[in-house]
Amino acid sequence: MGPARRGAHHAGAAAGAPGARPLSRHQPAGDVGHVDEPHASGLANRLNGLRAAVLGANDGIVSVAAVAVGVAGATPALAPVLTAGAAALVGGAVSMALGEYVSVSSQRDSERTLIAKEEAELAAMPEAELDELTELYRARGLSPTTARAVAEELTAQDALGAHLEAELNIDRDDLVSPWHAAGASAAAFVAGALLPMLAVLLLPQASRVLGTVIAVLVALALTGAAGARLGGSPLLRPTLRVVVGGAVALAATFAIGRLLGTTVLG
Repeated sequence: MGPARRGAHHAGAAAGAPGARPLSRHQPAGDVGHVDEPHASGLANRLNGLRAAVLGANDGIVSVAAVAVGVAGATPALAPVLTAGAAALVGGAVSMALGEYVSVSSQRDSERTLIAKEEAELAAMPEAELDELTELYRARGLSPTTARAVAEELTAQDALGAHLEAELNIDRDDLVSPWHAAGASAAAFVAGALLPMLAVLLLPQASRVLGTVIAVLVALALTGAAGARLGGSPLLRPTLRVVVGGAVALAATFAIGRLLGTTVLG
């Protein structure tokens, strides 16, 4: 959800400014003079889709590359490598989509349950809920008088919306979509998986494994940096984690493939 408007802006809302939104639950107490950017509709779904896309691309790169490199370590023939890589691509994309769908569906069900509970409480004890909303705003730094005025104004406009955002940080018009997350994850997995598949297909046999590893590590660095930017963290450490983890996975599967190719197939 987008950040809520704060402090003095709420005092204006109490005087009749339309469309005011409650304070964010993450706002520090006493921070009442700063006005954040307006609420952006659909932000939860956009961020959820971006998260699923970054994770899906990273998984697609690592898992399909690991399978392809592992089989390439067992046999120099191209057909088994492509067959195994294609199977990993399809199975991984379906698995990622299903996992995202189940996970986000559970989150959406929980949000709907909380919304229904809040609706029931507002219908059964409106005065107690108004007192609760007043206390939430007062705890965030507003004076008792202003907090009461804000709570009454927002309750008159949209009681359920005010309580959902102030208490639970939920926007009932911006619930996460399991289909959106599943689609983004599957598409990103396929996009990431295509890189090692193309590297295996296009590179000559002599440089197939090394070239695929280099391409994969560069791609992992890009997805790691993208994930860090999305999370608002410094780039270096998250990027190194992803690259090192991918390198370990590739080395392990290649070693296993070489061992099995020598002892079983050879």
